[in-house]
Amino acid sequence: MLTSLAIRDIVLIERLDLAFDLGLTVLTGETGAGKSILLDSLGLALGARAEMGLVRAGADMASVIAAFSVPDSHPAVVLLAQQGLDTEDEIVLRRVLSRDGRSRAFINDQPVGVALLRRVGTLLVEVQGQHEQIGLADPSSHAGLLDAFGVAPGLRDETAAAWRGWREAIAALEAARAAIAVAERDEAWLRHAVDELAGLVPQPDEEERLAQQRHRLQQGERHAEAIATAMAELAPHDRRTPAPAAALRAACRALQRLVPPAQPDAINPAEPALAALERAQEALAEAETLLTRLASETEANPRLLEQAEERLFALRAVARKHAVTVAELPALLDTLCARLTALETGAAEVVVLEQAVQAARAAYAQCATALGTARQAAAARLDRALARELPPLRLDRARFHADVAALAETEWGPAGSDAVRFLIATNPGQELGPLARVASGGELSRLMLALKVVLSVDSPVPTLVFDEVDADVGGATAAAVGERLSRVAERVQVLVVTHSPQVAARGGAHLRVAKQTVRGRATTRVQQLDAAARREEIARMLAGETITDAARAAADDLLGAAV
Repeated sequence: MLTSLAIRDIVLIERLDLAFDLGLTVLTGETGAGKSILLDSLGLALGARAEMGLVRAGADMASVIAAFSVPDSHPAVVLLAQQGLDTEDEIVLRRVLSRDGRSRAFINDQPVGVALLRRVGTLLVEVQGQHEQIGLADPSSHAGLLDAFGVAPGLRDETAAAWRGWREAIAALEAARAAIAVAERDEAWLRHAVDELAGLVPQPDEEERLAQQRHRLQQGERHAEAIATAMAELAPHDRRTPAPAAALRAACRALQRLVPPAQPDAINPAEPALAALERAQEALAEAETLLTRLASETEANPRLLEQAEERLFALRAVARKHAVTVAELPALLDTLCARLTALETGAAEVVVLEQAVQAARAAYAQCATALGTARQAAAARLDRALARELPPLRLDRARFHADVAALAETEWGPAGSDAVRFLIATNPGQELGPLARVASGGELSRLMLALKVVLSVDSPVPTLVFDEVDADVGGATAAAVGERLSRVAERVQVLVVTHSPQVAARGGAHLRVAKQTVRGRATTRVQQLDAAARREEIARMLAGETITDAARAAADDLLGAAV
């Protein structure tokens, strides 16, 4: 329900703060006092079109804040949660309008688009007025209103679920057919690609293993070449180049000749050099032994290296060809094989999916037929209920009919296979026609009131606004309008702008709108009336400018009858 409305600098309103309760709240006042400004202000907060003319003269900016209290399960709370907005304890809609016509929208102080503000607003308030009927004049709302009146919610839910199942089955069939068409178009390429990949048999992580193996074999090749070069230097094949070992032996023999054979016991002056040469020979022999052992232990397999490189390069070439990584080749092979399999088994799959589509259609048709039958029965009950409500509202010559007509299959949808239209004829002999074209503003408002009275379930919209629903009626008709507004207000919050004392007397709360001149400027004021002030206001509505004792007595009668 609407709990408060704060208006700043809107037309004739400089500053206004209103609080609202459940039940029926009536707004009265002289013509031109500013009642329509209140409704325009509320509409602005609900996402209505912003106009520069709404900003009060002399002000740079106008704003409206409307606060609502709703349960956590309310559709507006669900919608805001889907949008990532926190509702906390209440929903606060705020609209700011600049002098240049630009506006900003906020929900719970979080900036939002006007479209979202409008969506939330339609879930919180429904306006029925002389010039704007949001719900009843829109044919798209008629099925929902009829279903709320007399159709079990499960029927509509089952129909919507069956519709989704049918759509999903159709989507699966279309996807299968599209896949087959693509596969047939690419069949030759597919078979070539599968043969090529199947011949390679790519393995997971094979590129990394091959790269490591290639690096190891390349290292072995380089090691083997270095060892072979070293060994060649120690034992050259060129006879003109002496081997190091032979050179050392020759040097030793030359130094040994320094001692004559006749003096074997003589000290050789080159003894240290001879010792060093002997150690060099031993070190050289040890080096040759170590090199020989190292050569035998080194992994040098040119053929194996060649095979690893050929495999690695082949995998990378195929990966580039298909614009994937080598690691993705196994998955690509599986995918291509699946496409070929789909091509080979697709015809059978399509047959199965076609049967599933037919079964889903039959299930939807069964649910939609049951829903349509229930709507026909509900429409007949609604016609009878409205027929009882219309005469007291001065619509006794009007004929209302809830028409349920079958739709072509191309127009079926989640809401069923039939269209619901509310038709009316306001005069005898007149053909039934759409509400918006046949009924006047006042008639349409009273018709909406009658419909709200006969609805068997609570409306999800917690606040209803009626703007002069009693226009052009008086006496017993106005009393009937007031009585029905009071009945509707037992289920939802109702705000009504009225010029009828019979309607005003029914209000649980009474707001009087008046225009005053302050410092040479017209200003709209709103006053919450107590019991005495209500009596005076209703007497004014009965008598005009001069309030008589008879008018006060008549006001007492109306207030007493409304208790």
